[in-house]
Amino acid sequence: MTALFDQIQEAAAYIRTKWQSTPLVGIILGTGLGKLVEDIDADVTLPYQDIPHFPHSTAPSHKGQLVCGTLAGKPVMAMEGRFHFYEGYRLQQITFPVRVMKALGCEVLIASNACGGMNPQYEKGDLMLIEDHINLIGDNPLIGPNDDRLGERFPDMCNAYDRDLLKLARRVALEEKIPCQQGVYVAVSGPNLETKAEYRFLRTIGADVVGMSTVPEVIVGVHSKMRCMGISVVTDMCLADALQPVSLPEIIHVANEAEKKLRVLVRKVVAGLN
Repeated sequence: MTALFDQIQEAAAYIRTKWQSTPLVGIILGTGLGKLVEDIDADVTLPYQDIPHFPHSTAPSHKGQLVCGTLAGKPVMAMEGRFHFYEGYRLQQITFPVRVMKALGCEVLIASNACGGMNPQYEKGDLMLIEDHINLIGDNPLIGPNDDRLGERFPDMCNAYDRDLLKLARRVALEEKIPCQQGVYVAVSGPNLETKAEYRFLRTIGADVVGMSTVPEVIVGVHSKMRCMGISVVTDMCLADALQPVSLPEIIHVANEAEKKLRVLVRKVVAGLN
């Protein structure tokens, strides 16, 4: 864990040589959602391969760079592309950028993702505010010796998704007339999509949507005492009794279309932060 702490400090020190502002918000952009960075008044854009100890993003549509600048008058840093368990990375590597965000001063973490909708009341293209999650990845980024400099041994997850941020996001959605669901996100390892039986199981245990990300980052965000918010874009419907094959280009297309609403929502939420 000492090595992890030192790596975090090294990565943060490198970023500070390129950008001296203290970020308030760290943003993680999921599949098909990278255009949000166009709303950021960027001071510097850093390829992941230039940042010490950062993994490289290999998922389609994930550009692989850190954008540092201002959004809605607030200093932010945004990951244009994230990392996934199915890429072969350990969860400690996947969540490393969140640790670096915290080391640089981030108080708020906003994570977005593309997901499959299992709640029959949802529709393709809907936004869903994450109110809770289920971790079925089969691993946890906090496994191993705990470094008290990074967070406490047993972080409480009863309010993993900050209630005040949820309230703010709901208010913004209402004011901007953005239809917005609220529900439970379940994370699985991927990369295959689920079987009909698996979708039935996941729906039975209380999940509204399913994806392959976000949960590890939020766990580390909570461990780091960051206020966390999650937004899912429903890119395909996963109703077991009416299941149809889905393609990645279709998922990315739906995410790109829904991103227009997501950009407004995130920008207004950041503007409303104290």
